[in-house]
Amino acid sequence: MGRFNLRKLSELEASRYYQIKISNRCTALENLNDSEDIKRACEHIKQNIKTSAKDSLGLYEMKQHKPWLNAECV
Repeated sequence: MGRFNLRKLSELEASRYYQIKISNRCTALENLNDSEDIKRACEHIKQNIKTSAKDSLGLYEMKQHKPWLNAECV
């Protein structure tokens, strides 16, 4: 998985959309059983944060750099 486009968080609309997505996913976690393993619950939270970020922020597009070594260098 690539890096999230965190620069979008500076935009008010994108930031609010991300907060809503996280909030909705966390309310679904309230229905987990108390007997559920803590590691499993943490994994659910981690996955929900990643999914929300990917849905609302998208992935950071890496810039294509020109190769520094070409036929002229050889």
